[in-house]
Amino acid sequence: MIMKSRIMYIELKSCEGGHDDHGPARIGRVTFSKSGRTIYYGSMQLQRARLFCGNYQNVETGDEYWISGPKKDGRDRYPWAQRSPVEIDEDVREEYWTTIRNEPNRRNERFT
Repeated sequence: MIMKSRIMYIELKSCEGGHDDHGPARIGRVTFSKSGRTIYYGSMQLQRARLFCGNYQNVETGDEYWISGPKKDGRDRYPWAQRSPVEIDEDVREEYWTTIRNEPNRRNERFT
């Protein structure tokens, strides 16, 4: 079965003692279940949920994630967290910089 895939912004919101707007974040390719309520990223299965600070939850660990389409201007994090690096997965790096950000000269950069 072929599942729809898309480049997305993925940020861990859970941390010890609550949530964190500076959690690890990355740009990567996810696949969607047929219903769209479950996202698969690497070995993680993330289900859509209404949570304290995330919109998806890791089925196995319960960790909260914020997942959204990447912004064309690269400002995916909250304004107060913009300085925290966002890593771009190698397999989507060129497509991200050329198609989404329209900055092909940056296609080898690992961070937004």
